[in-house]
Amino acid sequence: MAAILAGGLVIAACSTPPEPVLFGKQASDVTLTQTLTPVAQVQSDKARDYSLFTLQMNQVKQASPNMMAKYASLYKKIENWSEQSGDPTQLSQFGLGASQLSGADQQGNVLFTGYFSPVMELRHQPDHQFKYPLYALPQCQGSCPSREQIYQGALDGQGLELAYSNSLIDNFMLEVQGSGFVYFSDDGAKQYFAYAGKNGHPYVSIGRVLIERGEVKKEDMSLQAIKDWVAQQDEATVLELLQQNPSFVFFQANDKLDVIGSAGIPLQGGAAVAADRSIFPMGSVILAEVPQLDAQGVWTGHHVLKLLMVLDTGGAVKGSHLDLYHGLGKQAGKNAGYYKHFGRVWVLTE
Repeated sequence: MAAILAGGLVIAACSTPPEPVLFGKQASDVTLTQTLTPVAQVQSDKARDYSLFTLQMNQVKQASPNMMAKYASLYKKIENWSEQSGDPTQLSQFGLGASQLSGADQQGNVLFTGYFSPVMELRHQPDHQFKYPLYALPQCQGSCPSREQIYQGALDGQGLELAYSNSLIDNFMLEVQGSGFVYFSDDGAKQYFAYAGKNGHPYVSIGRVLIERGEVKKEDMSLQAIKDWVAQQDEATVLELLQQNPSFVFFQANDKLDVIGSAGIPLQGGAAVAADRSIFPMGSVILAEVPQLDAQGVWTGHHVLKLLMVLDTGGAVKGSHLDLYHGLGKQAGKNAGYYKHFGRVWVLTE
């Protein structure tokens, strides 16, 4: 991964601070003109919860001695600070520095979305109900078929079918998540379907398509909103929507039931994030004001200051956008589906 973009402090005062808005955005009286701007002191009055950091750090220790060796000193200083102080204004007293992420608005408001690990019911062989295949990676040397072509049978007869589901939209959501747990109802087996690659076609958001078509309001858009819309349509209509996204994800079956990020580390729900590889080296630690949502997915008006570790990435995660891993199962999926809110972010360094 590329090194963190760094540089001198370049902050310009705004004549009129912007007003706070919905979705967790915060007003600021400064403009951050760099992707990452070193700050002398982190100022945050949010409630603090660093409880998951050590759990995620231990996963790094067990899974990647090389990463642990690279970051051992940093992790130890962060752990000491979180246990002995936790006050963001005292980071420097523990040998730590911080650089703030500018956000797309250059006011420090960074977009948080969420992802999770689904648990899907599958079968090894197709039948009248479980008839939608999930595929292993084909050998197509950069000219893989599009989603529409795959739906029309372009991969048939190649022995690539890993399993069959009873829901085309669930297959699609598994692709969006990039991986997930599966349960085979025909023999009771459990596996983890890990990301194996994609077909190389551009990604198109079907959520955006539904918004542009006037099917779902922008403010109501979520994974759940997409599933609710799909539930009211016939199969041909659903196929037509999904085919608007020519990108297609392939999987590989793994009997080890850990959720593994692209860094090769098991992910801890609430402590791991996917981020832009060009900005954040894998293993980076982020201090973040994480927006808090209620059961209906509405921002509560509060943030909690947390320590997060960058251990994953994704094709849609670019720039000032972090994808927070929520964990496993239906509730995690519901929580992740509502997540499209803003918080401030600082990268911690020695």
